[in-house]
Amino acid sequence: MSGAGGANHSAQDALTESVRLVLRRAVDVYAAVPEVAEALRDQLDRLDEPLRVAIAGKVKAGKSTLLNGLVGELVAPTDAGECTKVVTWYRDAATPGVVSYPDSGPPEPLPVHRDAGGLIVRLRDVPAERLRKLVVDWPSQYLRHVTLIDTPGIASASEGASRRTVNLLTPDEDTPAEADAVVYLMRHLHVADAEFLESFRDQGVAKASAVNTIAVLSRADEVGGGRIDAMLSARRIARRYRSSPALRGLCQTVLPVAGLLAATGRTLRQREFDTLAALASAPRSDMDGVLLSTHRFLRSERVAALSEVPTDLRHALLDRFGLYGLRLAMMHIRQGCTDSTALAAELVRSSGLNELRDVLRAQFTQRRDLLKARTGLLAVERALHTRVRGTDPDAVAALAAEVERIASGAHEFVELRLVSQLRCGEVELPEADAAPARRLLGGDGVTAVQRLALPSDAPADAVRAEALTQLVRWRRRAEDPFAGRGQVRVYRAVARTCEGVVAALDATSSATR
Repeated sequence: MSGAGGANHSAQDALTESVRLVLRRAVDVYAAVPEVAEALRDQLDRLDEPLRVAIAGKVKAGKSTLLNGLVGELVAPTDAGECTKVVTWYRDAATPGVVSYPDSGPPEPLPVHRDAGGLIVRLRDVPAERLRKLVVDWPSQYLRHVTLIDTPGIASASEGASRRTVNLLTPDEDTPAEADAVVYLMRHLHVADAEFLESFRDQGVAKASAVNTIAVLSRADEVGGGRIDAMLSARRIARRYRSSPALRGLCQTVLPVAGLLAATGRTLRQREFDTLAALASAPRSDMDGVLLSTHRFLRSERVAALSEVPTDLRHALLDRFGLYGLRLAMMHIRQGCTDSTALAAELVRSSGLNELRDVLRAQFTQRRDLLKARTGLLAVERALHTRVRGTDPDAVAALAAEVERIASGAHEFVELRLVSQLRCGEVELPEADAAPARRLLGGDGVTAVQRLALPSDAPADAVRAEALTQLVRWRRRAEDPFAGRGQVRVYRAVARTCEGVVAALDATSSATR
């Protein structure tokens, strides 16, 4: 199945090389303008870096907690300390390290400390409001593919911290955004959330407004007062938000995630499991009464098993699990989770983290080269819109023509634009066509088997046969005299995608003979 899996990569590789060449050409064109040339060189370097994904949202949305869940380690501080007011980058590295970047002056390495609660970063003498960013290097398999950027809360009491997040993600017209994609957290749909997503939307290359944004209904376990069925309620709300006119066209999807449950499940300790197992052995009616409120859990001495848990450990359990997580963990233990590994898996599954990771992989990680190529072209577009002295008008015009050629001719950008238009309802297809068209265009993942809804281990011959079947179907749909112009455009693009799958499989087959 290497052929089917690599069908998309060959096209993305060719696009990346085209963008690399145009960026180098742009650096030469703007060589007399140091600040523009330097920004373009930065974009060249970014092509070879992991994808940059920013985690944004209002204060207390659970950004750092979700980041810990994604990484699978307690690396991001989750309290209200100084570090949460600073834009913080988390990168994979062989050894741990933290470097602060002040607004003025050279970068400064900071000491790295870690305790049971995670990484501790002390900012020394420079206050948070005077730091441009922190960079945390941490050995992590997850961070090998994605650099995560934890941002201060939008609309926070600290105007400076909030402004840094806005500047990072929605800079001025002459500065490219530092993130390739965004995961936006919201506890419920507030007007400030929609306004921020609207400001983040760009209308540059391919005008694919929602392609690099996913919304998360965070702290989903708190829906419905943290009842045991809270996640079911959260999923219903997320489905409603997906079709909300306020969000249509601003994000790819909305997913419910209980970030605290996810982070705790990924970092569950044996001692915690042993304590929960002892509590789960108490009469269920007694424990259910104790778990009605934090006050009861912290103060009650009526349950024998709980009376043996000291107050500081009760506080620690609440910080790690919350009431919902405690209820859920004890339920799973009663139903047969006999070790910490099994319980951890159940907590992560219940949290919604797996679904989020699947979407991030399908929409962001698999599209890494494409999203980075798009970011690079946007940088060149911004340079072209900057009127500066010292540049050759003919060279600038030729560069603009080359950017237009790549942007309009790359089928990958056509797919991005059409997936966005189908999601937001800008183009409407008959019900029988809408979901298959969106999937074939890469809406659920960009590998051949994902586009064709085939098993991951489907043989290349079966993938090719299905691609040919779909090619015939969508060519016929494009010839339908009753189809509208926008619909025909989608049908032709889907057919072109199927052609690309077949061509890539044939090329791979020829190369292996």
